[in-house]
Amino acid sequence: MSVELLDSPRFHGFRVRRQIGGKTYQEYYPLKVDGKRMRGARRAALKAQAEKRDAELERLQASAKERVSREVKVDKNGQVRGILFRLKKEKSGYQTPVFQIGIMSYKFNKVVNTTVSVNLHGMQRGWQKAVDFFCEHKNLSKRSKTYRELIAAQPSEADLRRLERSRRR
Repeated sequence: MSVELLDSPRFHGFRVRRQIGGKTYQEYYPLKVDGKRMRGARRAALKAQAEKRDAELERLQASAKERVSREVKVDKNGQVRGILFRLKKEKSGYQTPVFQIGIMSYKFNKVVNTTVSVNLHGMQRGWQKAVDFFCEHKNLSKRSKTYRELIAAQPSEADLRRLERSRRR
């Protein structure tokens, strides 16, 4: 809940504040009328009004969060946000290509990370495993449009060669 009681020389009252889609929604509910502080039923009614507004904003925040989680963000280099195609340095010193997944999991309500080896699984099967992990933790169906977009965003063999060339420099 984001209803706060503010008590400063400039303002005495409740503040409701939430971030929705990068925009801050902030509203104030003053507890002073004609310079005197509210008490009792009037104060409780104003607090209930602030909490009702907070509940509305919370629903908007949850729906915006759900909508954003279903969007696939692919940058100009073809990288999917949350799934990186990079070289991982092994203990032996060799660098191996991997898909590194780091996302906020709706399944566990915390950030989860894993890597999928391209050498072990190959490009296509490795990408499939990375996307499956991503979708499992984002609660996305394999029948969804988002899933098809993720599969289509698979890096190519040329991307692998480019990554390996950059390693040699």
